[in-house]
Amino acid sequence: MKSQIHKHKKNNFSSVSKTLKMTLCAFIALLGFNISAQTQAENKKIIKAGFERWAKGEGSFFDLLTDDMVWTINGSAPLSKTYNDKQQFLEEVINPLNERLSKKIVPSLRALYAEKDIVIALIDGTATAKDGQPYNMSYAWFMQMEKGKIIRVEAFLDGIQFADIMKRIPAGN
Repeated sequence: MKSQIHKHKKNNFSSVSKTLKMTLCAFIALLGFNISAQTQAENKKIIKAGFERWAKGEGSFFDLLTDDMVWTINGSAPLSKTYNDKQQFLEEVINPLNERLSKKIVPSLRALYAEKDIVIALIDGTATAKDGQPYNMSYAWFMQMEKGKIIRVEAFLDGIQFADIMKRIPAGN
């Protein structure tokens, strides 16, 4: 008999718990809290921290990319296309660009916006090419986030300047 009473109390508590959760969710909705807004703020914070670490030379911003991310460079630069994973993107774009720089790109975050799971960053990057010329570039990255990582990027940049450094300085010099 005692175990039946205990079992009945447990089922009753479970029912109350579900009702409480539903009531709490309804209350939050009535107050106008937007759960996606919290995610937007968290995503912006993650991206901002990534740029800050990169600017300080404390790591790679690209650590925020998932291995199976998709990165599209828009425009008509030689490397404008869609890269279907992190490895391909790093090997075909980032590493060849870095090979041509004597001083790596230091980003300056000009603006950061978030809407739903998209974070938009307007970035100015300054660097020095191996021939001593400055490499100053502005970028706009539209980054789709999932679970604190970047899963998709639409990138916009100055295709002429990007093509120039890739052509002007041979790889490996």
